[in-house]
Amino acid sequence: MAQTRDVVELILQDHRKMEDLFRLMRSVEADRAAALREFSDLLIAHALAEEEKVYPALKRYKKIDDDEVEHGEEEHEEGNKALLELLEVDEVGSEEWDEKLEELVQAVTHHADEEERTILNGARENVAMERREELGEAFLEERERHLKENCGAVENVRQIVGS
Repeated sequence: MAQTRDVVELILQDHRKMEDLFRLMRSVEADRAAALREFSDLLIAHALAEEEKVYPALKRYKKIDDDEVEHGEEEHEEGNKALLELLEVDEVGSEEWDEKLEELVQAVTHHADEEERTILNGARENVAMERREELGEAFLEERERHLKENCGAVENVRQIVGS
């Protein structure tokens, strides 16, 4: 992937990486548990970085709908709950695993699709590239900080979900 600092492109790159990890988690030939660990870290770090660095900045733009941004945060919660349910399944590849994986895929895919159509298109149209690059650097820094903290560990996801 090309190195970019544009926050819109960085978020899109993460979405495509999540799709790749979904394919691995569905494949009986892949190390599904490793793919889940990588996915869990990425999803949590991505969502926290968006909520801490990107969404608050985008709410300041009149042409970006605050309700869409808040809805994005609600969808992060739904994705986190679905992730926790999958992380708590005892046997990778079991019927329960497949069920919980599909619930996670549905929640995250729905969110990514909506975010791309509303928030990210709004940012692309209304936020200057220089500002998008500043936000991209802040997003990357924050995401990296969370990744180093093993943010996708089941104990941390439980704490985030509040269960």
